[in-house]
Formats: sequence, structure tokens, C-alpha cells
Amino acid sequence: MGCCNSSLLPENHPVEKRSHQSLQQQQRRPSLSLQAAVEGSGREVPAFAQFSLAELKAATNGFNPQNAVSESGDKAPNVVYKGRLQSRRWIAVKKFARTAWPDPKQFAEEASGVGKLRHRRLANLIGYCCDGEERLLVAEYMPNDTLAKHLFHWEKQTIEWAMRLRVAFYIAEALEYCSSEGRPLYHDLNAYRVLFDEDGDPRLSCFGLMKNSRDGKSYSTNLAYTPPEYLRNGRVTPESVIFSFGTVLLDLLSGKRIPPSHALDMIRGKNILGLMDSHLEGNFSMEEATTLVDLASQCLQYEPRDRPNTKMLVATLGPLQTKSEEPSYVMLGIEKHEEAPPAPQQPLSPMGEACSRMDLTAIHQILVMAHYRDDEVTNELSFQEWTQQMRDMLEARKRGDFAFRDKDFKTAIECYSQFIDVGTMFSPTVYARRSLCHLMCDQADAALRDAMQAQCLYPDWPTAFYMQAVALAKLNMQGDSLDMLQEATALEEKRQKSGRGP
Repeated sequence: MGCCNSSLLPENHPVEKRSHQSLQQQQRRPSLSLQAAVEGSGREVPAFAQFSLAELKAATNGFNPQNAVSESGDKAPNVVYKGRLQSRRWIAVKKFARTAWPDPKQFAEEASGVGKLRHRRLANLIGYCCDGEERLLVAEYMPNDTLAKHLFHWEKQTIEWAMRLRVAFYIAEALEYCSSEGRPLYHDLNAYRVLFDEDGDPRLSCFGLMKNSRDGKSYSTNLAYTPPEYLRNGRVTPESVIFSFGTVLLDLLSGKRIPPSHALDMIRGKNILGLMDSHLEGNFSMEEATTLVDLASQCLQYEPRDRPNTKMLVATLGPLQTKSEEPSYVMLGIEKHEEAPPAPQQPLSPMGEACSRMDLTAIHQILVMAHYRDDEVTNELSFQEWTQQMRDMLEARKRGDFAFRDKDFKTAIECYSQFIDVGTMFSPTVYARRSLCHLMCDQADAALRDAMQAQCLYPDWPTAFYMQAVALAKLNMQGDSLDMLQEATALEEKRQKSGRGP
């Protein structure tokens, strides 16, 4: 089954239309969306694109439950996965329940509408996929957790006051932008929808701009936090979004989830100090806190017409911003997250793609299939050496090959080590295989040494460079890893031009 036809999209939508190509063809060239992702600076948001299911499966390691980043993990109705594209760009992939959007055209139209939005305060939508019954959204990945995690489940430090004001302001700016672009409805705004990017800046998840299903509920949180008019008629309005923003303000003030009705009772009783987060230890401006409490109270008014609009939110929160020169990651007490540089723009082979994705299972399959075809190096042995050592040495390698094929990586390491330690016959393939075995056993240093040894034996062998790229990435040496990936790609291209094969 292919992706849903690009004709499902409006004619004037700037989506990158992908042709229906086989998986093999996709493996031999960067997809159009990936090319867009690496154009310009690393921070540039790629053009909205249609992804294939194969690409998203590869990026998420087959939608591995270990990659699920939903607050409910892979038990959520619509699961969000962390993934990494061939370009080395991290992505968040929301996989909808199969019955959520039965009409692919409706899903494509909704996604394309959200995909037109581009703003620094949003975790922007960069693509979608329709394949059979599968419906998926692809967004920028935010590596520094949610507001809920930092507010309610912090381990090292709570969020300081100035940063809380920044969160409120930035999310208000995001809502104002969406409203100005004709997309004022946001579904289930809460602290889990506020994400922190690589700089620690708060962003509003684009996923809330689409409902969880074509006809499903727009709110999944506790009814105590749901706008009263939604409880009456089941419809989300722009004013409903303002009510939900008010609940986020309460979270920022109190550091915990307080039902709006209870908070309003405290506000009416002028018990502002009782509302404030005790973990702030009094390190906040009472004047600023009063302004924030007043704004929250307005947002939480029972009658929708009594609530402020997004312009008023921005106008009220803007003057409260302090420490404007201090980076968000410093205020959050986290290290700045450095995104890996883009991958080379040349077409990658299956081995290159597997290494760029850090897909050890795919690398294993490729090495098994390749066997020893690249070991065309001279191994001159005397008759005496053949008779005395060759049989035992080849038997050790044979046992290693069986273990490697059967994914018994510890046994394979032992057998290949016996072969190598004899030192009579040299095999770059054995070093490459043992390198992968070390990676499978979380021994990145040993894996790197073996990959370097394979290069010494066969200086122009792409596989040796690919294995070094993976080992370096495992050691968090992303720049060196990319250099090796580029070198391997160049060597592979040279081999293909010379007619020596991949």
C-alpha cells in the first residue's frame, strides 16, 4: 500500500508531493522532505511534506514501544513516538488509532491546514502520512520534556519564577499567532502540551491543533479542568481555549494541578499566598503574582464572553518578562541540547541508511548477507602454517559466524577473538562483525577499535567507516560520526563508479 495520493491536498498547499516508489528506491536516495530539512541552517523548519509509512517505520525503529514518548506510553489511544530521520533530524510521530480518521482526504486536509503554520513558539507540524488505515502526524521533536514534567515531577530543581512568566508569555504568543492565522481552536490545552526545545524555550505542541479523531472528544483531561460550555454542548470554541490557558496559569502559579473551582475560591478569598507554589520559597514578585492570578481568574470565568482574547493575554504578560537576556536552558537548570548536524546529502546505500539511523538490527542483516565478499586481501600462508593452524583458525571463525547469524553476540566475540589472536590470517570482515557484536553488547569503545582495525587492513572499505560512524555516535561524538558517515558515502560512491559494486 502506498501513501495517500497527493491529490488529497489542496492545490495551493505548499506540500512536497512524493511519488509512489519502492522501499528499495527510497533507500537509495534522500526523500524530498529530508532534503528540505537540511537546506539552510539546522534550525530551519522543513517544508510540510507527505511521508511514506516506510520512512516513519525506519525512523521509529518499527514504532518500537521503547520509543513511545506519550505520557501514557504505548498504552495511549494515539501514541507519540520519538524518531530520527535519515537527515539525523529528530521528529515526533503521532500515530492515531485505526478508527480515528476513516476518511484519508479529511485527515490530509486537516493536517495540511495545521502544516501551513510556522512559528518559533510552536513545535511545528512538518508532515503527515496516510497509508491504508494508518494516519500519522510528524512534528519537530522537543528534547527537553513537558511543562508537566518540570512542574510536577522535577528531580533537580523546580522552575524559577521568571521562567514561569516566560512560559506563560510564549504560549500566549503561540495562541495569538494561531488565532491570527485562522486556527484559534486548540484541543485540550494543558501542561503536557507545552514542550521545551533544544534551547529550553517553551513551545506549544502542534498536535493540539487537530482533534484526536474526526468526530471524537476534544478533551481527555479530568472533567474538573474542562471548560463548562464544552460540558454543555461538546464544542470547542476560541473562548474554551482561553479557559484552558487559565488552567495552565494555575499550574504555573501553584506548581500542582488545582481544579479551577477550588482555585477561584482561594482567589475570591484573597488567599493568593496559599495558591503559590511553596517550592518557590517566596522568590517571586507579589505584584507580578497578583497580575498572573487576576489574569487566570479572568480566563476561568464561567461565561465565555467574559474571558479575555489572545491579544489581551499577550499584552498583559509581555510587560512581566524579566531576565530577557538569560537563556531558557540556564533558567531551567538543564544543559543545552545540541542537535546532530545534518547527514550527507548524497544518496545513501542501505548500509549507509542503517548506520545513519543507528539501526543495529538492519546492520546485522546486511553484514550477514554480505558474508566475506569484501575480504579480497592477500593472506599468503606457508604449507606448514596451513597444516598446523589453518584448520583450528577457520573452525573458530566458522563457530563465530554461526553465533553471529544466530545473534549470540557474546559467543561470536569469543570465537572471532580466537581467530584474530592467532594472527596468521587477517580479515576486515571479522573485525567489522566483532565491532557490531560489541555494539550489541553496549561496548562502544571496543567496537570503535575493531572498526578502526578493519580500516587499517582495508583502507578504502566503506563498511569500516560506517562501523566507526555508529560507534562514534554511540560515544556521543556526533561531529566525528558525521565525518565518518560522509567518508563512507564518498568511498561507496567511488566504488560504484569503478564498477566494484556497493
